[in-house]
Amino acid sequence: MTEKRKQTRTILVLAIVLVVVVAVILGVYLHNRPELTAGDKTITLTVITDETTNTHQISTDAVYLGAALKPGGLVAGEDSQYGLYVKTVDGITVDEAKMQWWCLTKGGAEVYTGVDETPIEDGDTFEFTLTTGY
Repeated sequence: MTEKRKQTRTILVLAIVLVVVVAVILGVYLHNRPELTAGDKTITLTVITDETTNTHQISTDAVYLGAALKPGGLVAGEDSQYGLYVKTVDGITVDEAKMQWWCLTKGGAEVYTGVDETPIEDGDTFEFTLTTGY
């Protein structure tokens, strides 16, 4: 085989491998992405501090939690490249000097996405707990 044919064959093999790798990554993403539920749904939000616990029933057709909570003024904060950084929940604002922050959980399990990226389904229960210390 000539040198040029070897180079062409190497490039072709690398291109095929790249396509296969991209296809596998896409398949894994599509298989593991969260299900999005459109339409009317009711969720429960419990706001927990050392002094109080307030529970809210929210009816919404939103797909993500942030879109369900922002219109009613239940959450506020700063927009960032990752979505809304929640600083205020149910009228209670964190005191950053005390290293306070809102911990979001779903059914008691910590949520690792922001409110703008957390999908909701009918019957979901979420909790915002005022937490001190990073």
